[in-house]
Amino acid sequence: MTTSLKPADFRCTERLRVRWSEIDAQQIVFNGHYLNYIDSAVSAYWRALALPYMDTMQALGGDLYVRKASLDYQGSARFDDQLDIGIRCKHIGNSSMQIDAAVFRGTDLLVQGELVYVFADAQTQSPKPVPAELRAVIEAFEAGQNIVDVRLGDWAELGAHAGKIRQTVFVEEQKIPAEMEWDAGDAGCLHAVAFNRMGQALATGRLLPHVPGVAKIGRMAVLRSMRGGRVGRQVLEALMQAARQQGYREVLLHAQMSAAAFYTRSGFVQRGPVFEEAGIGHVEMVRVL
Repeated sequence: MTTSLKPADFRCTERLRVRWSEIDAQQIVFNGHYLNYIDSAVSAYWRALALPYMDTMQALGGDLYVRKASLDYQGSARFDDQLDIGIRCKHIGNSSMQIDAAVFRGTDLLVQGELVYVFADAQTQSPKPVPAELRAVIEAFEAGQNIVDVRLGDWAELGAHAGKIRQTVFVEEQKIPAEMEWDAGDAGCLHAVAFNRMGQALATGRLLPHVPGVAKIGRMAVLRSMRGGRVGRQVLEALMQAARQQGYREVLLHAQMSAAAFYTRSGFVQRGPVFEEAGIGHVEMVRVL
């Protein structure tokens, strides 16, 4: 295994907190739980790649199966420790991928891991070459490249992609009545849709005039498997940049209470009390551009 790994060696890390149920009679994390930690971080790696795992594997005509998993224990985590689990792809062969993992407490390396996945037919589990599209996305990510493209356009250009995301998130997931989701504003406003490198649409939002000097951002939606990554932030930043270019001095939005912290991290501040839209608690938030 690679030695002397540091947090900076990983572009993708996932923070976890040790739970009471994960420690053993020695008052340290039971050794088997580290594989669970790493598996959770691998899910974060797919979010960082902007690849919804199940949809991506279906599109590629295969799946990834673990061939080998090994751990090297160098220290012990304890109850309530905050751990950062780093994941990176070290090597892609013909049909296999080697994943390096590391569990850190601060800068202290506690556990190193090595996973070998094989890309294979989902029915027979017989190995297949790693698809070129998947190889390209992983290599680009590990090289530090941006793997999400946010496109701006009108409804005629982006409506099919934006509409599908909004149908999935608002109508199907949040049970908002369809007649409340679609309005006349879509036809005349600016839309943003984030695409990954395989052309899959992941998130959307729109920008429309509100009052002189103020624009309104709305219909922000991110597919469930992509939440917690940066794709929603990239859509929001693209819409704010478009508002600046159009001469607006301020943007406002109606944030669902569950998303208010996301907007706060992007510089928005709450204005006014909580109110309901479509039976969901919202708050108005604003940001000076």
